[in-house]
Amino acid sequence: MTAVVYVVGGILSVAAALALFRAVRGPSILDRVLALDVVLAIFGGALVLNMVVNRHLDNLILLVTISLVGFIGSVTVARFVTDRK
Repeated sequence: MTAVVYVVGGILSVAAALALFRAVRGPSILDRVLALDVVLAIFGGALVLNMVVNRHLDNLILLVTISLVGFIGSVTVARFVTDRK
């Protein structure tokens, strides 16, 4: 199980680094918003990994809050972009 945790942690770290790179370098605001939404999803995955490894549910409210913020932010930007066109 320890090897699986390290592999998943490494994958999440690489994914977060690539998403942050896209957020910094993205040519449009939509690319940046999508990349930051992916970073929130990766952070949620890291919280789940932490809860599984340590066998607790202390971060569950934080996980739900992060998911809601990511969803509402994405929907707001999508509505803003479709209204401009």
